[in-house]
Amino acid sequence: MTGEVSPDSPPGSSGLPAGPVSRGELRASHTDRDAVVELLRVAAGDGRLTSDELDERLEVALTARTYSELAALTADLPAAPGAAGLAPGPAPEPREVVRMRVTSGNAQRNGRWVVPQRMECAVTSGNIKLDFTEAVLTGPVVRIDADVRSGNITIVTRPGVVVDADDVSIGSGNVKVRSPWAPGVPEILRVEVTGRVRSGNITARPPRRNLWQWLTRAPRPYAAAIGPPR
Repeated sequence: MTGEVSPDSPPGSSGLPAGPVSRGELRASHTDRDAVVELLRVAAGDGRLTSDELDERLEVALTARTYSELAALTADLPAAPGAAGLAPGPAPEPREVVRMRVTSGNAQRNGRWVVPQRMECAVTSGNIKLDFTEAVLTGPVVRIDADVRSGNITIVTRPGVVVDADDVSIGSGNVKVRSPWAPGVPEILRVEVTGRVRSGNITARPPRRNLWQWLTRAPRPYAAAIGPPR
């Protein structure tokens, strides 16, 4: 009968695992593969991978079966969003809440900072900058409670980071969200901003070019990886 397995068949011959499997050997989904493909394209746009390396890794990513196969493709790339979820080891433990209060001056989170579950950002006079371009993502959503009395909160995004600021109450000021990423880029983090702006600004934008990149007319960060808007 079709599908029967002989008692003498070796373990695993039925297509089933012979025993418990490690996290790295868990089967990857289409969403997992798509996320790694996007990471590789971004890395190529940053100049971290040559075109040949990109082609080679994309071929492996599209046919990868397990988390460990996907994790190997981004192991040598810094700030790989979502890589913690693909790696066999445990993901970094995020703080439940991070509170940032600025009465005069500047505060920022940049580089490889671990994104918490929730943030409370209060600005009386000054600036808060949250740069997600190299942040370590540990969950699909981060909630930001903003209180801007006079000053600015700037959120710097990267492909897959979506900012929702529709629930911010505005007294006197501005809330601007730029969504530069082309349709079809997998969402890796949703930033939900609530609170109020009494006098000041909340701005969400992509990374800016430095002076040398601007003078040499280099593409905007991530533009080469994503391509022109459709």
